[in-house]
This record gives sequence, C-alpha cells and structure tokens, in this order.
Amino acid sequence: MIRNTAIAIMSTFCCTVFAADIAKGKPDLEKAKKIAETVCIACHGADGNSPTSANPILAGQGADYLFKQLTEFKALDGKPAIRNNPIMAGMTAALSPEDMKSLAVYFSQQKIKPSAATNEKLVETGKHLWRKGDFDRGIPACSGCHGPAGAGIPSQYPRLAGQYAEYTELQLKNFRSEERSNDPERTMRTIADKLSDKQIKALADYVAGLRQ
Repeated sequence: MIRNTAIAIMSTFCCTVFAADIAKGKPDLEKAKKIAETVCIACHGADGNSPTSANPILAGQGADYLFKQLTEFKALDGKPAIRNNPIMAGMTAALSPEDMKSLAVYFSQQKIKPSAATNEKLVETGKHLWRKGDFDRGIPACSGCHGPAGAGIPSQYPRLAGQYAEYTELQLKNFRSEERSNDPERTMRTIADKLSDKQIKALADYVAGLRQ
C-alpha cells in the first residue's frame, strides 16, 4: 500500500512538472500545425490520426503526456534518449522544447478518429482485466489509472480509449521485455511483467473499442 501511494505521488509530481512547463508559454499552434503537416504527417497524420496501426493515434491525447514522450525521444547533452526509438529520435532532433510544447498542445486539441475492437471473446477478457484486474496474478484494474472509459487522468496517465490494438499490444510487450522503460517507478513494467500474451491481446482489443 505504501509503495503504491509512493508511485502515485511520484507520477503525479513528474507529470505536474511537465504540465507546468507547457503552461509557462503560449504555444505556437500555427507553427505546430505546419510541423504536423510536413514532418509528422507520414506516420501520424496531419491531425494526429495515424493512417496505420504501426503508429499511435495522437489526436486527443493529453498535452502533458505528449510533451513528456517527445522530450524523452530526444538525446540531450551527449546522453542517450530515455525512450529509444531511432525514427522518433530523428524526428525530434531538430525540435526545440517550445516546438514540442506547441505540438503537444496542437495534437491534444485534434478530434480523435478512434479504432475499434474486433474480437468479442477477447473483449470480454479485456473488459474484466480493465475493470477488476487479476487478483491471483497481482494485476490491478487498468481503470484505476486510465479511467473507466480510458480517458486517462490529465497530468498523470495517458488516454488509451480508441488507440490501435496493435500499437497498445506492442507497447505492453515492450514494457514487459523492458525494451521500453520510461515509466515512472517501473509502474507499467511491473504490471506488464505479470500479463500473459493472451491478456495483453485482450486488453489491447478492449481498449481499441473504448469511447469517452
């Protein structure tokens, strides 16, 4: 219980810092739109609605979360990026902190074109995990952090509703293998480590069908 409380406090603190950073200056949405239409469009669409499930839907995502991810893709002061992705490293290399803040706000304001669930049996399993978790395996309910409808909690946890199932599945597996490790206090790595492949697939499909 103490550890869970500590994780929640740390996550809140970190995300609050990012949110405060974004609030410091007025975002340049016109410049962000131009960057989105020339740099981001191929993978994420000009409005953040990715044309392919290999890349995440960014439209409607929390600005603070997007800003955190963008900054962590970028290597600074000779140190490797916190989140390792060669493509995104190249995309963020020329972006200033102000550009990233503006892009984060721009994509957060776009209307999401959500994905959809495809497997009824998987959805039922995913629904149970999302709402109740798996007590025997020590897996908490996903809704506790990401909300009953997957809207996330601004300044704390990302929106997952409507995200491509394939992308969500890959990220959960990356957390489990520790290929992705930018989660505060190892929260997602700890949870994903307890999920089976079937549970991951079920959660991913259920999340794709969630609506706010």
